[in-house]
Amino acid sequence: MTQAAPTPATTTATERTPAARTGARRPERRDSFFDNAKYLAIVLVAMGHAWEPLRSDSRAVTALYMTVYAFHMPAFIVISGYFSRGFDASPEKIKRLVTGVVVPYVVFETAYTYFTRWSDGVPDRPVSLLDPLYLTWFLAALFIWRLTTPLWKSLRWPLPVALTLAALATLSPSIGKDLDLQRAVQFLPYFVLGLCLEPEHFRLVRRWRVRLVALPVLVGAVVFAYWAVPRVDYAWFFHTSAAEDFGVPAWYGPVMTLAVFGCSMILVACFLAWVPGRRTWFTALGAATLYGYLLHGFVIQAANHWHWSRLDWFHRPLGEIFVSLVAALVVTLLCTAPVRRVLRFALEPRMDWAFRGPSAPTERDRSVARR
Repeated sequence: MTQAAPTPATTTATERTPAARTGARRPERRDSFFDNAKYLAIVLVAMGHAWEPLRSDSRAVTALYMTVYAFHMPAFIVISGYFSRGFDASPEKIKRLVTGVVVPYVVFETAYTYFTRWSDGVPDRPVSLLDPLYLTWFLAALFIWRLTTPLWKSLRWPLPVALTLAALATLSPSIGKDLDLQRAVQFLPYFVLGLCLEPEHFRLVRRWRVRLVALPVLVGAVVFAYWAVPRVDYAWFFHTSAAEDFGVPAWYGPVMTLAVFGCSMILVACFLAWVPGRRTWFTALGAATLYGYLLHGFVIQAANHWHWSRLDWFHRPLGEIFVSLVAALVVTLLCTAPVRRVLRFALEPRMDWAFRGPSAPTERDRSVARR
C-alpha cells in the first residue's frame, strides 16, 4: 500500500439525532455503517501488508493482493472525502487538522525513521518530514487534500478536474518525492469524489439488489486478477509512479488512470454494499482505525526483519490463512480502547495550549446576531 487511511480514523462519521437538529445539546451519534467500513478496510490493509512476502510463490495470494489493493485505500479515501465536506479552513477546523493529521504525521514519521534504521539495517537514514516514510504518506496526502477542500467545493466540475490532474501526474515523473506528491495527486480523485457524495449515495449501494450483484462482481474480480497476475503490473494500483516508470508509452498513463479509477470505484461499491449498517462487536473499533493503521506497520517491519516468510510452512495454504488471521487479529488489538488510551497523546492530542481560545464577540457581532 501506501501503502492506508481516513484516514483511517481521522474522520468522524456522525449522524445527527433529531434533538441535535432542533438545537438541543446532546452528543452526536456515530454512524455504525462508516465505522464498520473503516474497520473492515483497515483489516484488509493489514492483510495486504502481510501477504507481500508471499506473493512471489503464490499466484492465488497475488490475485487476492491485487484485488484488495484495487479498493481498500480508495474506500478509505472516499470516506475521508465524504467527512471532509465541512472543512472550511476556519480556526477550529485548522486546529483539528493540526492535532489530527499534522502532529501524528510528525510523530510517526520520526518514529518510523528510527525504527526502520534497525529493521531495514539503514543506521544513517535521516528524519525528513518532506519525504513520507512507509505508511505516513496518507497523512501527508490528507493534509494536502483537506487544505484544498474549499477549492474543490467551489468548482463546477471538481471530479473531472481532479481526474485530469491525476492523469497529468502519470505524465510527469519529475513531480518528485516531496510529501509523496505523485501519490497524493493520483489518489486525489477518490477524495474529491467523497466530497461530492451525499448520504443517499451510500444508501443506494446498500440496497439488496446491489448486494446481490456485488457478490458475483467481487468473485469475478478475483478470477480476473488471477488471470491478470502474469500479464498486468498491479503496481498501477499503488498510484506511486508515472507511465515512464513502467516502461510504457506516455499515453498509457491517462488511460490507466481512468481504467483504474473505474475499476476501483466498482469494487468500492461492492465492498460498501456488504458492510453492515447495524452496530456490531467491531463497530467501536472503527473509531480508532488510525491507531491500527499507523501501529501495525511496526509489527510488519519487525516481522520482516526476522524473516518470518523464509519458513516454508507460511507459503502453504494453511500458512497463508494463518498469516491472514494473525494480521487481522493484530490490527484489531491495535484499535482497542487500551491502546487508544496509552497513545492518545500522539494521535489525538488536545493541544489547547497551542491555540487561541474563541474570541469574545464584539458589539458589531452581537448587533448582526440580533438581526
